[in-house]
Amino acid sequence: MPGMGLTAIGLAGLTLSYSGIAHTFIDGLHALTGLLMFVGLIILAAGILDGGISTSNKAKATTLVILSIALGFGTYALGIMNTSNFTITLAGILMAIAFPSILIAYMSTKHPKIVKPIGAIVGMAAATGIIAWLAFGVVSPDTYMIPPIQIEEPKEIIPVGPTFEIQILENSAQEGNPDYDPDIAIVQQGYAVKWINADTVPHTVTSSEDFGETFDSSLISAGEVYTLDTTNLGIGEYEYLCIVHPWMVATLIIEESKEPQKVSIPQGAGIPDDDQVYYDPQVIDVTVGTTIVWDNIDTTVHTVTSGQAPEADGLFDSEMMSAGDSFEFTFTKIGSYDYYCTFHPWMIGTANVE
Repeated sequence: MPGMGLTAIGLAGLTLSYSGIAHTFIDGLHALTGLLMFVGLIILAAGILDGGISTSNKAKATTLVILSIALGFGTYALGIMNTSNFTITLAGILMAIAFPSILIAYMSTKHPKIVKPIGAIVGMAAATGIIAWLAFGVVSPDTYMIPPIQIEEPKEIIPVGPTFEIQILENSAQEGNPDYDPDIAIVQQGYAVKWINADTVPHTVTSSEDFGETFDSSLISAGEVYTLDTTNLGIGEYEYLCIVHPWMVATLIIEESKEPQKVSIPQGAGIPDDDQVYYDPQVIDVTVGTTIVWDNIDTTVHTVTSGQAPEADGLFDSEMMSAGDSFEFTFTKIGSYDYYCTFHPWMIGTANVE
């Protein structure tokens, strides 16, 4: 009975985990339910070989539960979820193993004196059949064991809008350490949000309210990137977490798209003069998530480089902008950002982000 009970519980857990009926908090629970089922099968097999097959009403009821779960989920999986070309092959191999095992177990309870020769005969016959079937599947004219060569079609590249980057910080797997940066990300609808795993262990980006129904990155290994297109996300707040390290929690706020703010580089900006305007406006106040576009309407080259001359801080750099060129940058964090032109370091400007 313990073996039958464990088998039924493990099989029910596998069914719930993989059919989409319910979600487990950590993917490892899928494997745990599978392990529970196999442990139950081992105990069940040992009990049958030791004391025979139970004929009690409890045993019959448990057997019916196991069979109904297995047949129901098996039928659903074979008809709906199956995408493999080798399902029938695998089922045939399993039956070739299962039927001799059932026969040997039955003979051990009813005719223990002849179970060894019968078992040897059945085992050799099954092994011979499987080996012959596999061998003919490789060398025969109908090489059904060799999968056909499939030519992968090039994947369609879906265009995305501007990108908002979020870092998964190093050592964020340790509880209490900073994890996602920024912790509260305010992003305009239509942007692509890119999470970069700068840690040395895998993480996930999983919407917490619905356990990944809205977005779920699966495991992001060290150095890998997960990109989310926010075009179809509704306006509002989305809390997300790492299902491997559930104390890692952050918030993604999707807001309506904003019009870019314009800053021009007027004519004559390359000539130092007390009355000359170098960036127009020289100081601009914007909110988090706003994109600023710099237009060079001067007749010479300029740059828009973050920092204070002559030291750039590396946050943004337009490089060389010829006459008529533009450069844009989206500010994702609150702060005051100075910038200047590397060719004409007297040209300075400031963006205040609130």
